[in-house]
Amino acid sequence: MNFVSRLWSEHRIATLAGVALLIAAVALAGYLILKRPEDISNPDAAFEPEPQKKAKPGIDWPLYGGNPQRTRYLGANRLKPPLKVAWQFNGRKLLEYSPIVVDGWLYFVNNNGQAFSVKARTGKARWVRDIAQLNASAPTYDKRTKLLFVSNLEPGQVIALDSRTGRTRWRRALPGRTESSPVVVGDRVIAGCECGTLYAFKAKTGKPLWETGLGGEIKAAPAFSEGVVYVGDYGGQMSAVRASDGSVKWQTGSQGSSFGRAGRFYATPAVAFGRVYAGNLDGRMYSFEKDSGALAWTQSTGGYVYSAPAVADTPKTPPSVYFGSYDGTVYALDARNGGQRWSAPAGGYVSGAGSLIGETVYIANITTTETHGFDAASGRQVFSFRDGAYNPVISDGKRIYLTGKKRVYAMTPGVKREKPGKGTEKGQGGKGK
Repeated sequence: MNFVSRLWSEHRIATLAGVALLIAAVALAGYLILKRPEDISNPDAAFEPEPQKKAKPGIDWPLYGGNPQRTRYLGANRLKPPLKVAWQFNGRKLLEYSPIVVDGWLYFVNNNGQAFSVKARTGKARWVRDIAQLNASAPTYDKRTKLLFVSNLEPGQVIALDSRTGRTRWRRALPGRTESSPVVVGDRVIAGCECGTLYAFKAKTGKPLWETGLGGEIKAAPAFSEGVVYVGDYGGQMSAVRASDGSVKWQTGSQGSSFGRAGRFYATPAVAFGRVYAGNLDGRMYSFEKDSGALAWTQSTGGYVYSAPAVADTPKTPPSVYFGSYDGTVYALDARNGGQRWSAPAGGYVSGAGSLIGETVYIANITTTETHGFDAASGRQVFSFRDGAYNPVISDGKRIYLTGKKRVYAMTPGVKREKPGKGTEKGQGGKGK
């Protein structure tokens, strides 16, 4: 081979090697970009332990999540399984969201937009009102105005009802649907919209106060703590918004899933221990620093996390985060570092939020439409009820109120559990005018 031929051959070999290296580099870069991102762990993230609080009988559960922080915890330790049914009430259509309870009255709305007021002690209806054509949210009670605030899907609106009569006091149309259960902050009521905007209205009159556009459709309910509301959106961002004027304090994106798919926040966040906890449709539970928005940790599951978490430090457990996943599992994670304390089979896909009453974690699933309870310390199943689907239970410290597919059950401690029956139940009231 002459000199020129040899030089050309070596050039071709070098070129092919370079191309191969380039292809390998591109492939590696593509893999790194398209693969599912690894979970995050930041051991130096701020964490604030909180004092434990004991619940007294007669305490209110006035909004979705129990309190403005949406922690879904009530330390009513005497209300533990086994439980028996005291009464049951037919909500007529699907009950996707649990009731609230205030001053001895339950308030809830079915998916067809019928709102109910029911006596907590007897299950007898005080009033029933048609307020919308489609609803997927829980009402919020304001003790100052004695009004109930409800977000509706169709028509897209926020509506205020007189809690004693069920009559409409004001109604504000939105440019999109909303299933964002409102939160009351002082003299204002705040809720999100699928149009991607967070709204604040004057609680007494419905006068618009401010509106803030965020990164995507808002389906979650906003949580509130120390002057700031926290809410995730379908653009994959968690936002901290000042309740006073709607200005954005911080926004942090989600990790997302494989192939560069953005994460979406459907679940309502919970604020506790100086953190914001929220599930995401990328299959993770997220923990953000409340003040800065920095990611403290993420923990992956095997399915979507639609479930809002219950977050608490109980007498028998460390600070923990409890939630269900579409992988059919209920999880208990360490609230500080995201480490798994325990996991247990939930019986099917979990879509609704969990609740922690005393030392029992309640989760419902939409596969077998059952509700199960788990010991918060060990994960051992201690309760099962053959009704339920989405958001399982609330409590006023006197009774546990379990939400079935179409019925609400009042439960008290007892040695015999009554199975859900058919037909007319105790306390079924007539429709209001």
